[in-house]
Amino acid sequence: MRKQFSSAAAGVLLLVGVSAAAAQDVVVIQPEQDTVIREYVKKKPMASVSLLGVELNIGTALPDTVELYEVPDVQYRYVVVDGRTVLVDPSTRKIVKVYD
Repeated sequence: MRKQFSSAAAGVLLLVGVSAAAAQDVVVIQPEQDTVIREYVKKKPMASVSLLGVELNIGTALPDTVELYEVPDVQYRYVVVDGRTVLVDPSTRKIVKVYD
């Protein structure tokens, strides 16, 4: 009985650890910063690139061949992929937000 409890407790701790690690990848963009990004992207439209086989999901890494564009005073970069603007963490090249 005691061994079953220890195994169950270890399983729960493992799941909590995995959930915490996944939660660290979540990027929260403040409404003020989101407004700045949206306005800048409207003022500086970029040509759309096509990426076959790349899904535009949060956490998806974009290939190094994709040029990322700066948004002043924002740590993220953006690019337009298949007509959709995506915000990207330049250090990991992972998508942090997809704008429709």
